[in-house]
Amino acid sequence: MHDQAQKLRDRLLAKQVTQQSARAKTLAVISGKGGVGKSNFALNFALALSQRQQRVLVFDLDIGMGNIDILTGSSAKYNLVDLFKEGLSMQDLLTHGPESLTYIAGGSGLSDFFQLDAERFEYFLSQFDQITKDYDYIIFDMGAGISQDSLSFILAAEEAILVTTHEPTSMTDAYAILKHIYRMEKEIKIYTLINRAYSRQAGKEAMERLQKVVQQFLTKELHPMGILPDDNQVMKAVARQVPFLLLNQNSPASKAVQHITDQYLENKLDITRPPATSFVTKLKRLVTER
Repeated sequence: MHDQAQKLRDRLLAKQVTQQSARAKTLAVISGKGGVGKSNFALNFALALSQRQQRVLVFDLDIGMGNIDILTGSSAKYNLVDLFKEGLSMQDLLTHGPESLTYIAGGSGLSDFFQLDAERFEYFLSQFDQITKDYDYIIFDMGAGISQDSLSFILAAEEAILVTTHEPTSMTDAYAILKHIYRMEKEIKIYTLINRAYSRQAGKEAMERLQKVVQQFLTKELHPMGILPDDNQVMKAVARQVPFLLLNQNSPASKAVQHITDQYLENKLDITRPPATSFVTKLKRLVTER
């Protein structure tokens, strides 16, 4: 009986692993305001995951500021708007960036994407669902701030990563977006990243201040992801249109991203975690309900 029970548990565990691996994990990278390095972090974090044999797709949903293609120094033949404008499949939109990273460019006119009619929305969902099995992670680079339209994508993702700096205005805007998200979805897991810290102590103090305010007024626990130092190699990489992780892998920012990625993956290796509701199912429900 003991052997039979163990075999049953093993089969159930194997089924869980299969279910999880059949669908990409979705992450929304967000910020309370522009100019905090959100897209740059999203790109280099995705690249670090890719370097660790993870299949990663970056989805540029930054309205008006979509720049993943610029940051990679590559040129996308098609962007997300062409999915409907040209009647393409989502496979047609895939652009290969550095190493084995893949991305879908946002392009001009992306604001229209969030105003889809029922038919085009169903087409997007069906196309998105088809590619989820091809990746381990799909990372949405969201626009700064929040809107009713972008909120649905953030809430549908399994996790969110909030990028901010220790500047007072950035911290205020970070709290504002957290307040809005938690008002709609109390159970979403949100990681916090302090970018451009002039010292580790300054970054740590900023993280603690934000955590304290969130605990006191929102009664929620943030999940500190890490601190990226202010590093002149980052601006040099932007100017050269190459991810800073590739420009100088030994720079302070690169080492920090590598460490953050290792820590993140170590916490994701719990194969007993039950599979979450799919992104497509959640997004459809959220859009239908609003």
